[in-house]
Amino acid sequence: MRSLRPSFGSVTAIILLASMAGTIAAALWVSPGWAFGVALGGQAVALGWWLLGARRAPPQPKRLPRTQATRRSRLRILLHNVRSAVDALDDAIVLFDDQGRMRWFSVAATRLLGLQRSHLGQPLEQLLAGSELGAWLRADTTQPATDLPAPANASLRLAATIMPFGQRLQVLLARDISTLSRLEQVRRDFVANVSHELRTPLTVIHGYLELLDPADVPELAPVLGEMRMQSQRMRQIVEDLLTLSRLETREALPDEEIAMIPLLETLRREAVALSQGRHRITVEAATQARLRGSIHHLHSAFSNLVSNAVRYTPSGGEIIIGWRQTDDGGAIFSVRDSGLGISAEHQARLTERFYRVSSSRSRESGGTGLGLSIVKHVLNLHQGRLVIDSEPGHGSTFSCVMEASRVLPPDGGDLNRTETPAA
Repeated sequence: MRSLRPSFGSVTAIILLASMAGTIAAALWVSPGWAFGVALGGQAVALGWWLLGARRAPPQPKRLPRTQATRRSRLRILLHNVRSAVDALDDAIVLFDDQGRMRWFSVAATRLLGLQRSHLGQPLEQLLAGSELGAWLRADTTQPATDLPAPANASLRLAATIMPFGQRLQVLLARDISTLSRLEQVRRDFVANVSHELRTPLTVIHGYLELLDPADVPELAPVLGEMRMQSQRMRQIVEDLLTLSRLETREALPDEEIAMIPLLETLRREAVALSQGRHRITVEAATQARLRGSIHHLHSAFSNLVSNAVRYTPSGGEIIIGWRQTDDGGAIFSVRDSGLGISAEHQARLTERFYRVSSSRSRESGGTGLGLSIVKHVLNLHQGRLVIDSEPGHGSTFSCVMEASRVLPPDGGDLNRTETPAA
């Protein structure tokens, strides 16, 4: 039932009305002085009653301004939508702090990484211990992981990277690349099988061409010469494809102690034979340090760089084969030439299969377009990298940067500096 007790507000209004009525009556029938007194007393009583009611009234809840409440509501909706969108992605996303403690993860992280809600607040590295992804987290995360088995399902393959987020947070992004990995394996198998199958018929064709003597059929001499050259080039392409296929399927190469001074001299002699006196070839060794790796594969990679310099440097140019150590204990094998140079837009793609800056010039020089790709794979298997520094009209420098763990102290001998003057 509704209370019949008058409120403080209504009582205050009644007192004010009564004082007004008393003031009018006093003014009509008594005197103006009485009217002023009655009015002043009524207002004083009304003010006192109102203050008493304000003191007894229960406190009202504090309300936010309408615009601020609307803004907070919109932010909550936006945050919910962002989380829903992230959970809809197939990529696993994990948010963790600078101590490695996991703060939040997406739905895909459960499927790919095996993370559960009960794991929140625990170190991510500890949760992924025993997996290759965990080993990558403990090692060096500055370089993305390109192909690792998923901790929750070894049949899936992951590519992972870590990005900074905010001031003291980081984000782990793991992507399922199983389909791409299978397609890449199909491509490698196809190239290897086709190259292997082409090897035998090309050998037969080249053998029969060698039996034909251009002197017996002078009118066909130019044709036979071109056929022999193209047959040899096809054989070289097949051999390079097989070499690439073998490198792509290997995870490591034999480790040997390589004396670099004799190897540099061997590379110089090969360059002199290929140049036939057209270039000035110099070997500059600033250190006697040795290398640890596969001498067969490293010799092939270094020789490829030297032969490229000879092929693409005009007659009368200079080629310098260098070997020096770096301040961090690593070493650099370099080949510098005074050739035509390479513009910047081509340099990033030089190690792609069959990529050529100039197709006609490459065919004339006998290149297959696979040499630099082989060099890159050989260096990767030795934890090295290829650095290209070139400018059109100012020559090129191709450097093989080897880390300190691959460099061995010298075993004696003199530094070598050999020059071959141009004819």
